[in-house]
Amino acid sequence: MILISLLFMFHSPTLANSAIENNLRYFQKTLDKTTYFMYTVTQQVTNYIKEVEMINIKTLGPVSANLLASLYKIGKIIFKANDIERITELNSNAARKLRHDLIERNIIARLKPGKYIIVPQELGETTRYIGNWYVAGREIVKSPDYYISHYSAMDIHNMLTHPLIKVFITTPIQQYKKQRTVGNTTFEFIYTNLSNIWGVKKVWVTNSEQVRVSDIERTIIDCLYRPKYCGGIMEIVNGLWMQKEEIDFNKLLKYVIKFNRIVVIKRLGYILDCLGLQDTKYLSQLRTKINNKYYVLDPLLLTEVTYKNSWKLIANISPEEMKKSIST
Repeated sequence: MILISLLFMFHSPTLANSAIENNLRYFQKTLDKTTYFMYTVTQQVTNYIKEVEMINIKTLGPVSANLLASLYKIGKIIFKANDIERITELNSNAARKLRHDLIERNIIARLKPGKYIIVPQELGETTRYIGNWYVAGREIVKSPDYYISHYSAMDIHNMLTHPLIKVFITTPIQQYKKQRTVGNTTFEFIYTNLSNIWGVKKVWVTNSEQVRVSDIERTIIDCLYRPKYCGGIMEIVNGLWMQKEEIDFNKLLKYVIKFNRIVVIKRLGYILDCLGLQDTKYLSQLRTKINNKYYVLDPLLLTEVTYKNSWKLIANISPEEMKKSIST
């Protein structure tokens, strides 16, 4: 029955969209995991239909439209130069000309020699494409020891309430440029020593691709150390609160001690204290690691108004502001 529904929906894009919108909640709550997996396949089919429709809207020639439709159909958002020759059956010179034309029209973009990505077009669902850009970042970065970090890692861990159009990647190898723009997305590369790369895991960001990303505890540490790469302390506060049930606070304590940056310990302690997320015993373990030097809580904000605290921080965000932020 499910298979029949899938085929029917594949041939009826409008009906497929309507079914998805009307029955998502029902499927999530009532069907078993196997059936729900089949339902996600239906969504993928519908997305493919949307992509093909967008290709037609772009009024590409038949060769270009067939190339892009074929790449979408086999799940090759990122592809090689020889894929163009294989799919279109053009000779190398004609395939090269087609490739250059598609780049000029911002239909595809070059990631590195011989590798390209289909540039997502506007469909009103920009967040649906970000997984492809994380894969693109994996292809661009020079080191296999890279990891998706900071704001982007927060996005992957569902710590944000807004979409991102920038990808942050930490790497132990210096990139030629600290920033690079591909299509409508900017990649920012953050250098660190290889010895600092830990607390990293592989996650699925598309149906067929994995990338390396900091786990949620390491993400918090990285963001507290360099708030400029995650939009400031309040973004961390909100993200931490949103995912407080998913965070292993014992692991977070071990991480912050291993990371061994006093400013991170103080910022974490202040936030947990203000939000009431940990008890006195936990906070006491953090207090034993701090010194008498004062650091700014949020270096992105002014320090004209500060608030007294026991963490030896120049606290330019009050506990009341934090509590108000997480309640809205």
